[in-house]
Amino acid sequence: MSVSVPLHADVLDPYPHAARSYLLMRDQQVLWQRAPDLQLQPASLAKLLTALVVLESDWKADRWLTVSKYAASVPPSRLGLQAGEQITAGAALAAMLIRSANDACRVLVEGFSANLTPFTTRMKARAVQLGMTDSNFVDPCGFDADGQHSTVTDLLKLAQAARSVPLIAHLTALSEAQLITRAGRTIKFNSTNALLGRLEGAQGLKTGNTSQAGQCLIAYARRQNHEVWLVMLGGTQRWWLAHGMIDDAFDAARAH
Repeated sequence: MSVSVPLHADVLDPYPHAARSYLLMRDQQVLWQRAPDLQLQPASLAKLLTALVVLESDWKADRWLTVSKYAASVPPSRLGLQAGEQITAGAALAAMLIRSANDACRVLVEGFSANLTPFTTRMKARAVQLGMTDSNFVDPCGFDADGQHSTVTDLLKLAQAARSVPLIAHLTALSEAQLITRAGRTIKFNSTNALLGRLEGAQGLKTGNTSQAGQCLIAYARRQNHEVWLVMLGGTQRWWLAHGMIDDAFDAARAH
């Protein structure tokens, strides 16, 4: 369920050095935030929007997709797919969301659109539907691009919409997975989300990291009857900071 994010000037910012921009919400209430409307590169957090677009298209998880030379040559994070190999759309989606694999992301996007322009047009339209009024997406895999930007406020809306899709919720909560190419090569991969299995109640959701965006994170955790969302853009030492911020949010809930 997506909710509107209340933006109040008196919301506390107890972690001013955690990130250039962050927003922490507990049980539909914003507890802490910093520069929530600052437009920054979203890095691979954009892949959540890509996932929504492909799943709302003519989605067939068992459709075989061929790895192009371009997809095989994209920068990390990647699986090491080889040009000419074939993987299923479902496997490409899983690798994109769990490992944040850029080669799998390109394979997936190319399987739905011959070039990026029609695909990014659909991304922008979907973002508008989600009420992401301060965002513009240029690259489906989140590579830094001129004119591309989002905010932690908008990305929370995207994250909640994405997690409402059972398949996305399932995949982003996995700490590891594997795929098998059509030729029978098995590729095992781990999640880029270091909170999974280390932070109590962590259930996803997506990481990102580029030279312009810095360390980015959308984290979701649930304990008993409470849930916490944390979105960070331009973070520093995101794992232990995010772990501490989320723990603090749950501790504050118990204190009440």
